[in-house]
Amino acid sequence: MNSLRFALLAVENNDFQAEQVRAARSAADRLGVQLQIIHIEHDAVRQSEEILKLLQSESSVRPDGILFEPVGTPLAQAARVAASSGVGWVVLNRESVDYISSLRQDHHTAMFSVSANHGQVGRVQGEQIARLLPNGGCVLYIQGPSDNEASARRAAGMQAAKPANVEVRTLKGLWTKQSGYKAVSSWLKLAIAQQLPLGAVAAQNDAMALGAREAFQERSTQVTGERWRNLPFLGCDGLPSSGQAAVRSGLLAATVVIPPNAGRAVEALASALQTGEQPPQCILTEATSFPALSSLKPLAVPKPAGA
Repeated sequence: MNSLRFALLAVENNDFQAEQVRAARSAADRLGVQLQIIHIEHDAVRQSEEILKLLQSESSVRPDGILFEPVGTPLAQAARVAASSGVGWVVLNRESVDYISSLRQDHHTAMFSVSANHGQVGRVQGEQIARLLPNGGCVLYIQGPSDNEASARRAAGMQAAKPANVEVRTLKGLWTKQSGYKAVSSWLKLAIAQQLPLGAVAAQNDAMALGAREAFQERSTQVTGERWRNLPFLGCDGLPSSGQAAVRSGLLAATVVIPPNAGRAVEALASALQTGEQPPQCILTEATSFPALSSLKPLAVPKPAGA
């Protein structure tokens, strides 16, 4: 039997995405799968074009499976082409993909999603906020792109778990350190930034949290320095070499550990294609707090300037 050929459309614009690629390569090497990596940055049009190019290629070079994290839509039309062509299809980091159920019923092609439980990710971060700010305050929250399901679910989970007496002010980022830095730098120029009793800064990934921290450091003045000196920064992803390392060094107060799922996706797809058995429609990984929630201690809420 010839070895399986998979294609992974990689965003790879932050540490977590880079780890996704490493996890996929490791699983492919272990299983003897030929893995093609196609880098598309954060470009929805290019992602769609590259996937269609793969599906329209000659059968001798067409991959047996395609794995991707949607930058925009989950590409329903391309999925139908994959299903009718017998090309395995895995959507990463989307918990619900509307078309998968019907395509699984109409075709024998392996089609499923593998994702972090993003609602749980948000709830863990909300619980971290509750531990740090039990008496209330304000949190500056840096969210991912508006059209991203993971971003929306994390935000909803955080809002459900945070204390009712904690106010959230939301900024938008693009999962990168630079986007977190830019969003916060612009916000810090507003008068409201000096007035709010800011108790913490939370971001939907570690990269944006660290970018936000840099922005606060640059904009700190004699007036704000005292209030912002002990401001905790919270992130998500929690890779050992980046997010967890940032917590250990004091750059972040906490992170949410999200296991990379691309390796598990490669394993599940290879098994499905070799056995002919469909895996679960959605495979979820579980998130945890780093450090443990019990080790997070309450902080005093700073008073706004002039109070």
